[in-house]
Amino acid sequence: MAFRKSSEIRPQISDVSPLAAIPGGEITIRGKGLANGAPHFTRAQVRMGNVAASIVVGSDTFVIARVPDGAAGSELSVGSEQHSSVWTCEIGIPIADGLHPVANPVVDREGNIFTTFSGSPGQKTPASIYKIDTNYHSKPCVTDLMNATGLALDEQGVLYASSRHEGVVYQISPGGNMAVYVEGMGVATGIVFDPDGNLYVGDRSGTVFKISRQRQIYVFATMEPSIAAYHLAFGPDGYLYVTGPTTSSFDTVHRISSAGQVEVFYRGLGRPQGMAFDSKGNLYVSGSLGGRRGVVRVNSDAQGELFLSGPQIVGLAFAPSKAMVLATNNSIYRIHAGVDGRRIP
Repeated sequence: MAFRKSSEIRPQISDVSPLAAIPGGEITIRGKGLANGAPHFTRAQVRMGNVAASIVVGSDTFVIARVPDGAAGSELSVGSEQHSSVWTCEIGIPIADGLHPVANPVVDREGNIFTTFSGSPGQKTPASIYKIDTNYHSKPCVTDLMNATGLALDEQGVLYASSRHEGVVYQISPGGNMAVYVEGMGVATGIVFDPDGNLYVGDRSGTVFKISRQRQIYVFATMEPSIAAYHLAFGPDGYLYVTGPTTSSFDTVHRISSAGQVEVFYRGLGRPQGMAFDSKGNLYVSGSLGGRRGVVRVNSDAQGELFLSGPQIVGLAFAPSKAMVLATNNSIYRIHAGVDGRRIP
């Protein structure tokens, strides 16, 4: 008796991009047989961990899958249990929600995470800054700061926070007490320290201030106003990097020299916001590239690629063990990014 050769094709994945995501992010999968991993398949079947993903676009060679809520781990599979192909893809896990970050979280030397409940303009919220410990327990640590916006840690690990409502940067004690560090900062948004301990403050109406250790205030640079906030990061090249979303969908990452000269570093992002550098000098920016939302990695030659996919990401920070902490507009995620963050001494 002759046997008919099966027409089933085991799915074969040739490429997955990007290799990291949070729920709501979209993963592009290329290969062959992606919709024929079992008899009668007419549409690709994708699982992330043990959870089925929804298919945005699907064919035998090209699939876009949306990361579902509840997905975790690092295994992406296409096809049925009997006919599947597996790829490594890191999925972030939520560690805190019910928040309202508008900029980068910060991570201290012990791995504790600080983030904000910023609120709408002029809104007094029950808590302003939250601390998430290494066991992912979240609790308020500052309660009376109106519209907490930017966060930064100095070389001693002391926390600072800006209030865009008051134009003040506060120094925060371990017990959550606030003391005015500098005032008169306009619509104070992003803040960051340089390696020499000078503080930089972005007034989103068009000024970047420099505050010396002695709290002398200088106008460091002037820029186009932002509709939301300035976000600041110091690069290994000694430049201050700045994003400030405008109404354009083709926004720019600027950098400012030590002399206060502003230049374009990278152009082409949609609504760029929080930034961080890794130990190799690559810049990571929350925003969108080519209509794909998430975190964009830009190398020192100003070449960008989507590193991580996910919606509503407003900021990021690197944590120990090659992890990345991501802030969306209401939650904090942690993901194993396989990247060491840059630490400013």
